[in-house]
Amino acid sequence: MHQIILMSDPRVAAIPVRDCDEPLVDVRLDGSLPVDLRQAERTAAFSFLRVGVLDRLIKAQAALPHGLRLLFVEGYRPLSLQRDYFEEYAAELRAANPDWSADRIHAAASRYVSPPDIAPHSAGAAVDLTLVDPDGRELDLGTPMNASPEESDGACYTGAENITAAARANRDVLGAALTAAGLVNYATEWWHWSYGDRYWALATGAEVALYGPRELD
Repeated sequence: MHQIILMSDPRVAAIPVRDCDEPLVDVRLDGSLPVDLRQAERTAAFSFLRVGVLDRLIKAQAALPHGLRLLFVEGYRPLSLQRDYFEEYAAELRAANPDWSADRIHAAASRYVSPPDIAPHSAGAAVDLTLVDPDGRELDLGTPMNASPEESDGACYTGAENITAAARANRDVLGAALTAAGLVNYATEWWHWSYGDRYWALATGAEVALYGPRELD
């Protein structure tokens, strides 16, 4: 597997942000994508995205094989919630690995939860999603969404080899459509894609990020 740049990498934080002030829109009200409600209990804002990200998701969905659709699961995440997620996972890693340094804990935690100060979700730039068939049933992509590296034995990594051929084919279909629409994947999470954030800028060679952290009114 090729070297993965983690969210905690200093090169990500070094990308300047020149926010284009694009609005956040509610994916539920747009109606173009099916929306799963599994994250609604944590935050009512889960269904918001920058409009440019939503436009690209609609384009990606149109490029999928006949009958398949993108299932939107989570977009915007308030900074306070992002901080809670990161600290909860870091605490789990610290308890399981008491000999690890603080820097190692921080880097390991960023495989699964982005550090709050650069989190694409808190900019409305990232989306967690999967594929569904014409009847709305989720396709097999190798692991449940949001499976951690520990509980999935690394199968949550997009390029993981310990998944079935069918799951690999489904990941390839998802990845081809989203990549063609301009989004980039975080390679430790097959379900996480973004556009316009710092990680996207580093991955694509853009000089600046288009979206920075936002507080949703």
